[in-house]
Amino acid sequence: MVKINIINKLLKNVSSFCEKHDIEVPNFGASYVARQGPRHQKDHITVEHYFRVEIFFVTIDKQLQELNCRFNDQAMELLILSFALDPKDAYKAFNIDKICTLVNKYYPMDFNEQEKISLNFQLQHFIIDAHQDSNLKNLSTMQELCTCLETTKKSGVYYLIDRLLRLIMNLPVSIATTVRSFSAMKIIKNKLRNKMETEFLASTMIIYIERDIATSSSSDSIIEDFKSLKERRGAL
Repeated sequence: MVKINIINKLLKNVSSFCEKHDIEVPNFGASYVARQGPRHQKDHITVEHYFRVEIFFVTIDKQLQELNCRFNDQAMELLILSFALDPKDAYKAFNIDKICTLVNKYYPMDFNEQEKISLNFQLQHFIIDAHQDSNLKNLSTMQELCTCLETTKKSGVYYLIDRLLRLIMNLPVSIATTVRSFSAMKIIKNKLRNKMETEFLASTMIIYIERDIATSSSSDSIIEDFKSLKERRGAL
């Protein structure tokens, strides 16, 4: 049902764009004719069926399959629970139970027991305030919500919600850093260097991951830094 709504909206937007820029819009009710190879009607299907089923649905299914391979159940649960703070559509996805589960399960070290109890009450007051305060209405993203709390000084009132929002918004950076680290480890610690010690591996990975910074320093400058460090230690 969701895919059908998306394709209907997409076709409507594309048709509107084509009409606006004088681009010919195909007759979606006409029979589809294959463009590659000998021109022939393909199983007597319509143009709309071809674009809807054989292009759009197939593409979406492939993307979903790739996402399922990349993210395990725990990562998916983390993303779903994080979505409970999304302010889109007048906080339609807002769910106090899911938000508390998110904190208890994935951020237990960032909130003490008293703060976890206080968070529940903050969330109850916040959703009432959000539906009444014009500043908190019509927000689309968690980034906008976090910015709004800061500009309206309500980050001090809802300080636990503000903290949680900032933790969630760090997720893309944390995930990307982890992926880069594993990719670097596979490249650096191969079969020929599988006995590399942890400390040396970590140092090598940092240089590889942050190679843009590493390339800005020459070998001579690094040698001079180590020489001056040795001299300072000798003087002490």
